[in-house]
Amino acid sequence: MSLFRNAQFEISVAKPNGLPPPAGPEVAFAGRSNAGKSSAINTLCDHVRLAFVSKTPGRTQLINFFRLRNGAVLVDLPGYGYAEVPEAIRLQWQRLLEDYLTRRPNLVGLVLIMDSRHPLKDRDRVMIGWFAPSGRPIHVLLTKSDKLTRSEQAATLAAVRKELAPLGEQVTVQLFSSLKKTGIEEAERVVGSWLSVPDEELPGETVST
Repeated sequence: MSLFRNAQFEISVAKPNGLPPPAGPEVAFAGRSNAGKSSAINTLCDHVRLAFVSKTPGRTQLINFFRLRNGAVLVDLPGYGYAEVPEAIRLQWQRLLEDYLTRRPNLVGLVLIMDSRHPLKDRDRVMIGWFAPSGRPIHVLLTKSDKLTRSEQAATLAAVRKELAPLGEQVTVQLFSSLKKTGIEEAERVVGSWLSVPDEELPGETVST
């Protein structure tokens, strides 16, 4: 059975002091506004509207917690980037993100969502800079890969891996498409390894193109 399927909404949080007590390992999903984070979460969870998808960047303003069937938690973080919001709200989001990523004791890994056509923007590097010192794993999903040709996909994958190579095995990178439903098994396998999910419970191996 899918690792993410049957995820259930648990709570939304607007401030660090509103975070629920740690209960089970948490995997955070973060990404720039309009990078396809909500669509990726919905695709992985096989749910049309588990995470809200909006054509207006920056609509996810809360930390949303979704409980998985194995007791782990998928944590949907606010999108960051060019959202048209007041500066005070933007700073609040930044504090919320940084506090969660650097202080949450049961956070086991970060899935970082990047649009494959525009990867590794400055704020993506900031997120990596916040989280990497923890030594916990980071998995990069290069979304909307269906918008690229196969040669462009290969070139983008290689370029991102090359830039992040100094972090060694802490960072893994893959292509992903919510539209084509590609990359799901690879993402489940990586995140499952963080949660020590037995191999027999995960789908078979696929190879990124």
